[in-house]
Amino acid sequence: MAHTVPPAAPPPPPGPPARGSLSLHHAYLRSPLGLLRLGQLALGAAFWVTVAAHKYEGAAHFALFAAVLVWLLTLALFGLSLLGRWALVPWLGSRWLLTNLIHDLALGVGLYAAATGIMGYKAGQKSYCNLPGYSQHCLYSAYLGASVCGGIAACLYLFSGLYCLSRRCRDQRDII
Repeated sequence: MAHTVPPAAPPPPPGPPARGSLSLHHAYLRSPLGLLRLGQLALGAAFWVTVAAHKYEGAAHFALFAAVLVWLLTLALFGLSLLGRWALVPWLGSRWLLTNLIHDLALGVGLYAAATGIMGYKAGQKSYCNLPGYSQHCLYSAYLGASVCGGIAACLYLFSGLYCLSRRCRDQRDII
C-alpha cells in the first residue's frame, strides 16, 4: 500500500519585501481595507473618548469596554498590516485575511452594534435634559455623539468585513 502524504498548510500570504529595518507597506495604506481601518480607528477613538470623558454608569461600562477592546485589536491589526509583519503572529499570520474577516464581522460589527444600542438607549433616557432652560449637566449630547460614532464605526466594520469576504470568495489570500 502506498502512503499518501496529506497536503501541507499553505504558506502565509506575502508581505512587503523583507528588509533589515521596518518599512511601511504603502500598498496596504492606500487599499480600501487600509483606509477603512483608519476610519475605524478615528471613530472608535471618538466613541470611547466621548464616553470616558463624561460621567457614565450602568451598561455604559460594557459599551466602553467593548469599544476599547475592538479599538485596541483594530490598532494591532492595522499596525501589523501596515508593517507587513502579520506572518509573525502564530497560527493567525497564515490566515490573515480570515483573521481580518472574523475580527470585522464578529467583533467589530457585533460589539459596536451592541455599544451603539446601549448608548442610544442611554441617550433616550437623558432626552428630557435637552430642553431649553434645563440647568443641570446633561449627558444627552455625549451619549448621542457616542452612539452616532459607534453606528458609523459599525458600518465601517461591516464594509471592511464584506471587502475581506469578497476577497476570500474570489480565492484571494492577501488583504490587498
